[in-house]
Amino acid sequence: MLRDDIDEYLIAPDPGRVGLTRALTGVDETGAEVELGVVEERPLTIFLNGHEIVTAMTIGDYPEYLALGFLHNQGMLAAGEAVTGVDFDEELETVVVRTDGQTTYEEKLKKKTRTSGCAVGTVFGDMMEGLEGLELPAALVRTSWLYALAERINRTPSLYLEAGAIHGTVLCQQDRPLVYMEDVGRHNAVDKIAGWMVSEGVTGEDKILYTTGRLTSEMVIKCAHMGIPVLASRSGFTAWGVDIARQVGLTLIGRMRGRRFQCLSGNERLVRDADPKGGAGEDRKLRRKGSL
Repeated sequence: MLRDDIDEYLIAPDPGRVGLTRALTGVDETGAEVELGVVEERPLTIFLNGHEIVTAMTIGDYPEYLALGFLHNQGMLAAGEAVTGVDFDEELETVVVRTDGQTTYEEKLKKKTRTSGCAVGTVFGDMMEGLEGLELPAALVRTSWLYALAERINRTPSLYLEAGAIHGTVLCQQDRPLVYMEDVGRHNAVDKIAGWMVSEGVTGEDKILYTTGRLTSEMVIKCAHMGIPVLASRSGFTAWGVDIARQVGLTLIGRMRGRRFQCLSGNERLVRDADPKGGAGEDRKLRRKGSL
């Protein structure tokens, strides 16, 4: 991948970062000895104003974003809540998020739903809370953007390509990937994106969220809470995920492989401006004509 492509990212994966993998020795199908870089898992306990909320299994990078995004996506941080501090203690494997007001953590903790997420996803409170009356912006999405994003993201050096056993989520704007997060659970990767958005004051109305994971109800709900109107994945759908996407007006695109995809929600917002049988040259020609 060209250096310029990596430089497009505000945050890109760092597969060589110390501590993300550990070298282990085994054998292959022939019995020959092999050494593999295997993804590390470590616990991270999240506190809100001194109250323990959850312990998540994570690869350990961007713990502050993970904690902030988790609390935001669970509705434990009220709209406009002022966060006064996010403190990570590496030795204790904890993150403490502090706010200047009362939060709803006690009410949320009364209800807990085990989700289908990798690494044991958990949603606190009513999963549908906050979606009543929510309607995402009717943002158009060009198929040329989707094709360009899939090509760039799939060529980006990542922990997934190095070691596997991990999910990736990418925040995008039009045909540009902005922030690429990875983790053992796709929900963690999404929460890191949400935490970055909250920290940087970035809104979602003109964004696309790309994930390697399944398009489940949990993924759709998180995307809706982040205000992002388009969710795309190389993986497939669940029926409830599709139902919720249709309810909130989210464009839901799955099974993206090369120039093939399926759209089960928001098809009317797709602008088919690139030939699905064309190649990269066709995309460049469309850009020169000002189609994007």
